[in-house]
Amino acid sequence: MRPGTLRRWLCRLAISTLSTLLFNPITARAADADNNWWKTAVIYEIYPRSFGDANGDGIGDINGITAHLDYLKDLGVDAIWITPFFPSPLVDFGYDISDYRAIDPQFGTMADFDRLMAEATKRNIRVIADMVLNHTSDQHPWFIESKSSRTNPKADWFLWRDGKANGQPPNNWISIFGHSAWQYVDTRNQFYYHAFYKEQPDLNWGNSDVRNAMYDVLRFWMQKGVAGFRLDAVTHLFEDPALRDEPTTSGTNKFGDPNHDTIYTDNLPQVHDVLRDLRKVTDEYPGRVLIGETYLNNANDLALMYGKNNDELQLPMDLQYGFVNSFDTAKTRQLLVDAETKINGNTPLFAFDNHDNPRSTERYDQKGHADAVARLIATMLLTPKDSALLYYGQEIGMTDHLPRRKEDVQDPIGKIGWPREKGRDAERTPMQWNADNQAGFSSTKKTWLPVGSDYKTVNVASENKDPNSLLNFYKKLIQLRKSNAQLREGEFVIVDPNNPSVLSFMRRTPDGKSVLVSCNLTANAQSLAIEELANKSGEVLISSSPLQIASGQFSLPPFGSVVAQLQ
Repeated sequence: MRPGTLRRWLCRLAISTLSTLLFNPITARAADADNNWWKTAVIYEIYPRSFGDANGDGIGDINGITAHLDYLKDLGVDAIWITPFFPSPLVDFGYDISDYRAIDPQFGTMADFDRLMAEATKRNIRVIADMVLNHTSDQHPWFIESKSSRTNPKADWFLWRDGKANGQPPNNWISIFGHSAWQYVDTRNQFYYHAFYKEQPDLNWGNSDVRNAMYDVLRFWMQKGVAGFRLDAVTHLFEDPALRDEPTTSGTNKFGDPNHDTIYTDNLPQVHDVLRDLRKVTDEYPGRVLIGETYLNNANDLALMYGKNNDELQLPMDLQYGFVNSFDTAKTRQLLVDAETKINGNTPLFAFDNHDNPRSTERYDQKGHADAVARLIATMLLTPKDSALLYYGQEIGMTDHLPRRKEDVQDPIGKIGWPREKGRDAERTPMQWNADNQAGFSSTKKTWLPVGSDYKTVNVASENKDPNSLLNFYKKLIQLRKSNAQLREGEFVIVDPNNPSVLSFMRRTPDGKSVLVSCNLTANAQSLAIEELANKSGEVLISSSPLQIASGQFSLPPFGSVVAQLQ
């Protein structure tokens, strides 16, 4: 074949291939589904210090995560969110970052991270990085330069302000982690603002250089292959430029400070400008997702985080539904309805557990029905029309293990607030893999936090062998969520809306097929006769205990739940 002929043939082949990709509706739908994978995803949060210790130093690491990817694949998760693994002085265990483009040596090397990415990709598991945009460590080179003088190139990269005439801080703002949110620095004769610890100075997001530097950080990690970012403390990016005092309310907080409203330091309108910019940056890499740490008061506030044109966060966390902290049927039902009707058709991201709150096994009163409550929470998380966020160990029923003495506390919040505030160590104890030494987490004799005392029975190995275990209940639910068309994509419809004890809803597809989900939120057995299902029977797909459904009638044991295909 002559060169000219070869060029023409290659050109026609390229055009043909491009046309197939652009105009074949099946290919187009597949690409769209892949880019929107997060809409039905099960995301698994990993606290890397506590998941798997591969080198035996008592601290979890990246290779420890890689070693357990087959477990995560078997569980059925679509993505893992790893809390910060960047270099850090560890004042807030990684949420004080001193280098955004490297791996902290305690967790491994960049080569270890690249291997994790490659092995996760082989198993069709995406990796989401935790990105701290609000603040850096005070050891970050940006801050070291910024505090050196009022005239250096990064002088305005953080929030610096003059104090009051008597040497007092600029205003009454209080740190989320206790006491004044202002810290004085001699070299500038000024105070800098820190919403969290004094070692976590807030970046000045009004400075375009700061924005561009952080956007480039996101690009760096997306080029590494990460599937998106969980944005830490994202509602705190801006503060009132006039520095008005926060209104004082009654009482004191757990650190002994006066209680304040946060109308001048949280969720200011300018946050949305940055969220739109962030979305444009991540849209440069198709299929990436932005998850927001969004502690908000209601669904209307949550709806704003998606953007007026759905051009901000894809998944702001709905931290209302899973953090009611009591089995209030009417309130829980309303929160589900709100998520369906008040966020403009967007996908809610539900969670019951994370690294900052006591585990749901502790927050919800079990009244002697711990196993049933754990299965009930699994059903409430994995059957609505949502993206679902699990926290490591939730699937095996891990519980909190509080430090007994102040000197045992690792979390600085606990050190500052003890005994009224004991910190977050209890929900961060090592993953319980088996009944061996240190629960199979580490080969060392001393782990960074003690392994939970119940690890001999609450662990992956023993629950894997038991077909009736909580772990296998989670596996079956996740598989149902993926394989059953109604649970995967069906519309959400509340049924039996006035029942004071049982939450019931259907997931229904246009072909008329429906799945019923019923959850008894009380410690008493409940008999149901659901009017909307008077002529229907149900094939039980999964339940916390054996039962039958006939003509819409059935009984649920205390804290019982059922998922049934309606006939």
